Amino acid sequence: MPFYDSEAIERARQVDLLTYLQTCEPQELVHVSGNVYCTKTHDSLRISNGKWCWFSRGIGGYSALDYLIKVNGYSFLEAMETISGRAAIPPPSFVPAPKEEKPKHLLLPQAAPDNRAMMAYLKGRGIDQEILDYCVQTGRIYESRNKGHSNVVFVGFDKDGKARFGCLRGISEARFHGDLSGSDKHFSFALPACVENPAVHLCECAIDVMSYATLCKLDGIDWRRHNLLSLAGVYQPKKKMEESKLPVALTRFLEDHPHVKTVYLHLDNDTAGRLAAKAIMAVMPEGYRVENKPRPRGNGCERFSVPPAGDSHSGQPWQRAGAVSCRFPSFDRFSLLQIVIIYVNIKAVR
Repeated sequence: MPFYDSEAIERARQVDLLTYLQTCEPQELVHVSGNVYCTKTHDSLRISNGKWCWFSRGIGGYSALDYLIKVNGYSFLEAMETISGRAAIPPPSFVPAPKEEKPKHLLLPQAAPDNRAMMAYLKGRGIDQEILDYCVQTGRIYESRNKGHSNVVFVGFDKDGKARFGCLRGISEARFHGDLSGSDKHFSFALPACVENPAVHLCECAIDVMSYATLCKLDGIDWRRHNLLSLAGVYQPKKKMEESKLPVALTRFLEDHPHVKTVYLHLDNDTAGRLAAKAIMAVMPEGYRVENKPRPRGNGCERFSVPPAGDSHSGQPWQRAGAVSCRFPSFDRFSLLQIVIIYVNIKAVR
């Protein structure tokens, strides 16, 4: 009889119901208030704080596996196949030796047959075609589709090229976004430089990174020669700022790229963004240079700052002969339409 091994079952049990519905059945998910959701089919089934309860039937649970079996009437094998995305395997003829503990399993949704809806969505947000093509070819973005609902999947990789981070953004009627089950923010979405660049540009989310790369290209700057990193969401420091820690994505990036000694912050120019920038600058270890480079007003593309005229950063490593230029995109040469497209569309992501 076919079966799932204990590791596969444990991975499936780690998938909570909210993540499953957001990923596989977004049309079923209904937001009630705060962090409380219900399903379209069963309005008395409430989801909150990692648990779900079907009040009219008096049953509940934690995982999507429980939901598929108790609510949808799936068999155990059917529920496992739905969550894991593969059929059960034949039993081995031997008992494998104990394995070392592995990183948390990232559950990526199946790719759609094409990326048409995703490409139309991201082009509508002002992202350049060359940058889109690069992200598709390297597996950093792709489209997933479930029952007619399209999503953009953003993927982050570790230094060995293994997918370790994933987040989902709905682009149809069900507009939602969130990290995928098993996603590790240490390896958030990034566009690493193709050369050894001593600086990294830090943005809030994946679309911000792609927008910044687009602005670089519009200004004649080779975006592939710059390290662009996403925080995978809003960074929230502790109440006592001195007790805060660096965002895990930035910490891991600096560990994997020891030659990087300068960090440019391009976070939102709002209360949360300014607080996050202040905290990062306060807790950055010695030996690093940090510059806060938001735009003086608004969100969207205006969050990315340009150094003042004459600021050549003379004497810094990236300005020496043969080093990589670290100049920023200039906004004064963009058409009003280009700025409006990127500004409005990035702001909509909030």
